[in-house]
Amino acid sequence: MASAKRKITLSPSRDIPFDRLVLSQANVRRVKAGVSIGELADDIARRTLLQSLNVRPQLGDDGEETGLFEIPAGGRRYRALELLVKQKRLAKDAPVPCIVQSASGILAEEDSYAENAVRENLHPLDQFRAMQAMVDKGNEVEAIAAHFMTTPAVVRQRLKLASVSPALHDLYAEDEMTLDQLMAFTVSDDHERQVQVWELLAHSFNKSPVFIRSKLTENSVRAADKRVRFVSVDAYLAAGGGIVRDLFEADDGGWLTDPPLLDRLVDEKLTAIAERIGAEGWKWVQTAIDLPYQATRGLRWLERTEVAMTEDEEAKLAALEAEADELSDKWSEESDVPDEVHARLEAIEAEIGALTDRPQIFDTAEIGIAGTFVSIDYDGTIRVDRGFVRPEDEPVVESAEGGNADAVVVTGEDEGKGPVDSDGATGGAGTDAEEHEEEGLKPLPERLVSDLTAWRTLALQDAFAQSPEAAFGAVLHALVLSVFYRTSHETCLQLSVSPVYFTNEPDGLRECAPARSIEARHEAWRERLPNEDVDLWDALLAMGAAEQAGLFAHCASLGVNAQAEIVPKYGTGRVSHSSVARRIAHSHILARAVDLDVVAAGWRPTADGYFRGVTKARLLADVAEARGAEFSGMIDHLKKPDMAREAEKLLEESGWLPEPMRTPVVEADVEEAAAGKDDVAADTVGEEGAGGEDAGREDVGDADAANDAAIEGADAGGDLIGIDADRDGDGDDGDWDEMPIAAE
Repeated sequence: MASAKRKITLSPSRDIPFDRLVLSQANVRRVKAGVSIGELADDIARRTLLQSLNVRPQLGDDGEETGLFEIPAGGRRYRALELLVKQKRLAKDAPVPCIVQSASGILAEEDSYAENAVRENLHPLDQFRAMQAMVDKGNEVEAIAAHFMTTPAVVRQRLKLASVSPALHDLYAEDEMTLDQLMAFTVSDDHERQVQVWELLAHSFNKSPVFIRSKLTENSVRAADKRVRFVSVDAYLAAGGGIVRDLFEADDGGWLTDPPLLDRLVDEKLTAIAERIGAEGWKWVQTAIDLPYQATRGLRWLERTEVAMTEDEEAKLAALEAEADELSDKWSEESDVPDEVHARLEAIEAEIGALTDRPQIFDTAEIGIAGTFVSIDYDGTIRVDRGFVRPEDEPVVESAEGGNADAVVVTGEDEGKGPVDSDGATGGAGTDAEEHEEEGLKPLPERLVSDLTAWRTLALQDAFAQSPEAAFGAVLHALVLSVFYRTSHETCLQLSVSPVYFTNEPDGLRECAPARSIEARHEAWRERLPNEDVDLWDALLAMGAAEQAGLFAHCASLGVNAQAEIVPKYGTGRVSHSSVARRIAHSHILARAVDLDVVAAGWRPTADGYFRGVTKARLLADVAEARGAEFSGMIDHLKKPDMAREAEKLLEESGWLPEPMRTPVVEADVEEAAAGKDDVAADTVGEEGAGGEDAGREDVGDADAANDAAIEGADAGGDLIGIDADRDGDGDDGDWDEMPIAAE
């Protein structure tokens, strides 16, 4: 009969007095890691010892037990108990639970190694759920953080992860989802929506956390939106709005989940501000979240004066500026500036702004016929533009014969008003291209080309204004054309100067970086110039040559028009394909002269500003051109809205530009002119533009060459910018050799 298999006998446990325990040199842990001894001691004091020490009887030289016990596994726990004894929080002979390992041929080092290696930490999901269970049973977040030696922020992150749909938890537990992906789902509390998004991505190549967040927040508004800054998140929440926050990524404050409520709050606040401003006596007050770039077109701007500073205000301003300089000098070289210093500098800047932003005084007789625009600026602050008179509100004056005559005073003409498309549409490039399209690439839609070149026009104007030499040369070129070549149109500079008004103005044009730069420069010059035009000449003569050149360049820049306007398909219009093409060709010459960099000016290919306005084939071709075919292959299976959003992210920092915004290299222009090409800018304005009038096109190349020569002459000799002559015959040139011809 077979003998029974011998059962395993576990090592016995004993309570051994602490003063009979000693550390063993066989403990393999040498490097400090994880929780410190002090923190572990506090934890043992709170919840007592959770894991027994592993000990072996200490043997003397004669091989007999000495009565002491060595600890090969559990050294950190022993050190923590030792600290508690030193702090007199634990008796030196307190019984300690121990597992007594008999000498069975297994090395003490093996026991020490096994206790640290043959174990498995909690799965992260178990950690999330454990903390959620503690909170459910009444524990505070701060207490949990203190007990587990972490921060409240980390605890909140784990609680947020525990709140994700259980279905997604199961996927994460089976390694079908990464932790980064699970973190992305925390931006939404809607379990059903979370599961829908994951199912949507099931057959997608793009399962990135960024894409998951974008899908979960596509019907929300970022807290960084200027509308939110205008009404404040606190006001929105007080009105019952919801918000979600991403605890794992910088989300600029989160996403507001109730856009209609936000719009209502914005409208109410704008209306209240408009009523308060209307009480000043204005005939009308117009409110808008986004004021169009051409909102003041055709309106007369009232003269106004600023309220001068009092002596006390001037003294306060000087004191604030001195304090700001002192703080800046003290902390400019420091890498770690205290928060209170940053706060004080911001407060000083706000106070200085309030002092220098002076109230304006208008003629009370004219306030009753003028109006005010109220809008939200790009940073969420309120913007108020006072003192504009509509043509129909201009006063009627008595004529010399006793009759009545309308005193019509306007600042612009209707020549910038372009026709609409044949279908009557007037919108920008924000609509999706047709889903059903023919094979191959088509030219970009005319409306999109118009929008893109409108943006480029502002960037060119801004760069133009910062290059007085190029501006002066371009104006002189236009003047020579008008005198000696009366039928020539080889220039994009519209001299009178007539302000440029954009047809089919794209959304957000007023808030782009070049527009803000132009407006700030314009306001700075407006403040320096006299109120009465009869005083202007003397004021200009009092300026130095550099100031005159800067003002000259600014004024000239406002006449630069590089927009590819939409040419009507039927009937006659103000512009033709050939005139637009020639305008664009000359804009390339100016762009090279001022080193135009549209990307540096701030333009980026966005979903709303570009990708939604092109076909899928064009979108994929653009991505392939900018990043490579492998990137376009990552998104070619998506629907158009998703494809547009992903393309925006892929090309965000690529430096890529669509063709209408590019400036051709000089060699290309020279080759096309030498080859007798009909139209330098045919690709820019599309096939219809290339198929227009033939008359006069043969001179485009020669005109370009002349333009290049004029610019090169200005750079080389400077004769276009300054006059080296004794003007008044007294033998002293004074400042005349530095003064632009325009100042003469």
